[in-house]
Amino acid sequence: MILVTGGAGFIGSNFVLDWLADPAAEGVVNLDALTYAGNLANLASLKDDPRHVFVHGDITDRALIDRLLATHRPRALVHFAAESHVDRSIHGPGAFMRTNVDGTFTLLEAARAFWGTLEGAEKAAFRFHHVSTDEVYGSLQPSDPPFAETHPYEPNSPYSASKAASDHLVRAWHHTYGLPVVTTNCSNNYGPYHFPEKLIPLMIVNALAGKPLPVYGDGQQIRDWLYVKDHCSAIRAVLAGGRLGETYNIGGWNEQANIDIVHIVCGLLDELQPDPAGPYARLITYVTDRPGHDRRYAIDARKIERELGWRPAETFATGIRKTVAWYLANRDWVAEVQSGSYRDWLARNYGGRVADPA
Repeated sequence: MILVTGGAGFIGSNFVLDWLADPAAEGVVNLDALTYAGNLANLASLKDDPRHVFVHGDITDRALIDRLLATHRPRALVHFAAESHVDRSIHGPGAFMRTNVDGTFTLLEAARAFWGTLEGAEKAAFRFHHVSTDEVYGSLQPSDPPFAETHPYEPNSPYSASKAASDHLVRAWHHTYGLPVVTTNCSNNYGPYHFPEKLIPLMIVNALAGKPLPVYGDGQQIRDWLYVKDHCSAIRAVLAGGRLGETYNIGGWNEQANIDIVHIVCGLLDELQPDPAGPYARLITYVTDRPGHDRRYAIDARKIERELGWRPAETFATGIRKTVAWYLANRDWVAEVQSGSYRDWLARNYGGRVADPA
């Protein structure tokens, strides 16, 4: 049995689905608070699978975490649960400190207490796997080499600062208490079940609805894009063979500028779901850039390849085509997640920005 936090969110639900796709896989206890981005519909295919135990709860609830560990005695805790949207962290940083910092601290303390009760092979096998982000490293100039695991931490948003703090806590609990931890820092994920506030799903959903496609600033912000199922396979590799106390960067080797992403998505939609009104790129609208917007992220993923033999299976071309096709085939899912609170968020974040000429 493994315990997964945030397993109803985007990356977490993909990981749980990927894990349980193997008929021989051990069970998953899935703890999720079901905030705006947590969606049980992501896990609908597991409704009758006895290996999946869903628990609605908060990672800051120490008593609950203690009970789950004592009852299910997992061999690993895989920690996805996090507030993860930069713009939301700018509007309301408090929730990010509570979940990402206090929540990680609570999990570490509960895991340390549980690990202390284990003996022999059980104790040697236990792992605390912390899932983090490349944003803790700050921003790169166009000619800078990609982020290696040794790059200094330079977080530039409340979100990335909260994740940097959680990374440091995980490191400290290993060095101080000996807790058997591994940490992974991933680049931008995309793929099925991505909540439509992030760039790629927002562009798909807005384009299909004939709404503006908002692009920050000049759109030349560069990200390294990782297909979510590749991320899941990398986590499995690190969980199985990663060295204790080590950090592994997970990237897709796919650097793309935001504006290029938008044009690629529009081109795929023109091919797969043409709009009689004309090419979807006509909807691109430039909006005022967000404060402290990092210019470039890029991941050096050579360490995980060298030590564990992992490389992404998808190129950006194959992954983005699969992603657009998934959203076209799952419009009911999109409709269900577009709640009133989601629409209010989009209005608050983009509605007050002054549009530049496209």
